[in-house]
Amino acid sequence: MGETRVEQLSISGGGVPKQAIAVAHLTADGIAGDRWNHPKIHGGPRKAVLLMTAESLDEITNLGFPVFAGALGENITTRGLDRRELRGGQRYSIGEAMIELTELREPCRTLWRYGRSIGTTLYNRAARAGDPASYCWGLSGFYAAVLRAGVVKTGDPLTRLE
Repeated sequence: MGETRVEQLSISGGGVPKQAIAVAHLTADGIAGDRWNHPKIHGGPRKAVLLMTAESLDEITNLGFPVFAGALGENITTRGLDRRELRGGQRYSIGEAMIELTELREPCRTLWRYGRSIGTTLYNRAARAGDPASYCWGLSGFYAAVLRAGVVKTGDPLTRLE
């Protein structure tokens, strides 16, 4: 696969879908200007941003759900990452920023607008138990902490750090 890049950056005033922006300022609290309807569930230092792969969105669309970049509440949509290889603790440089994957996102009822079965399609018992062999591992996205704040632009490379 080619170089991993940021395909879309997205924010909202709360809820889904999130809307595309060309440039984002990542902070320890997330992307400047982004909000959540349920801040006790979303956000915070370990869930500052939600990362999803564009390939996952393609898979979900092929399963019959009408999703698109930003639809599922993700802030960073990438192209070139394999969702099955994502793990908590992995660090990535992205633009001027550095993020660390913290945990799989467990889908909530907010996503039912795209179909009531979307939650069980994106996340199952094995994924909840932390089993990367689950067929849906990473399909729901990964939360990340922002370790180094900075500007990120659409098209920026995303590089895994050792």
